[in-house]
Amino acid sequence: QVQLVESGGGLVQAGGSLRLSCAASGSIFRINVMGWYRQAPGKQRELVAAITSGGTTNYADSVKGRFTISRDNAKNTVYLQMNSLKPEDTAVYYCNGHARLVVPYDYWGQGTQVTVSS
Repeated sequence: QVQLVESGGGLVQAGGSLRLSCAASGSIFRINVMGWYRQAPGKQRELVAAITSGGTTNYADSVKGRFTISRDNAKNTVYLQMNSLKPEDTAVYYCNGHARLVVPYDYWGQGTQVTVSS
């Protein structure tokens, strides 16, 4: 069993920065890929950034150059540093852990709200 808990969301003005954290606990050895998804009102959930156990990263085109995903294995935590925030970044951000098991499985955090004002 894996628990993912996000923190760091809030209200920020356009051009500002936030850092999201995702703390993992439980059977975290199951997780091969960690990622951040977001869902804005009226839009589908989309992948923002992902990082593999080997350190390979992937970003949505809309956030390249502005967001950085990283992980601290000693603290079992994944971060999303968000700079130069835009109003269109407003969404609920969800931490995701993908387990490559006999039957693949995804773990999800509860989500944290990020609101970027004009």
